[in-house]
Amino acid sequence: MKIELEVNGQPRTAEVSPWARLLDVLREDLRLTGTKEGCGEGECGACSVLLDGEVVNACIVAAGQCHGRRVVTVEGLARGEVLHAVQRALVACGGAQCGICTPGIAVCAAHVIDRKLLAGKPVAEARAAVRELLAGNICRCTGYQLIVDAVLVAVDEVGDS
Repeated sequence: MKIELEVNGQPRTAEVSPWARLLDVLREDLRLTGTKEGCGEGECGACSVLLDGEVVNACIVAAGQCHGRRVVTVEGLARGEVLHAVQRALVACGGAQCGICTPGIAVCAAHVIDRKLLAGKPVAEARAAVRELLAGNICRCTGYQLIVDAVLVAVDEVGDS
């Protein structure tokens, strides 16, 4: 089956089985290897991407469901050479360790930041909200504190505007 979709703002086509996983199409057919496979069962969030603006686990989405839709991967968060605020903050705060979970966390956190889901919350409430909003992303390295710190730094950088 030929699927046509928009990936990171660019029209793309691929000849794939309709049952192929979106994760495999991104990594193998479109050579966008930033999205990682962790569990392959939709449990860990390493493969999180945006599909029509909503966070999904690419390992459990059939490619045939993506025809005519918009996908944003971790590579699409940056604007040219300028990283998204959360990508910069994850690096600056040490929120990225081995790197398997980082792309999914970055995509989810960017979604939270871009949708202003933390706007106006006091720091303690925002910290708890970040932990809840990123609960679908499992990290085995950092203990989450540095990740939460990075998201809050990015929120401050972006501001409420």
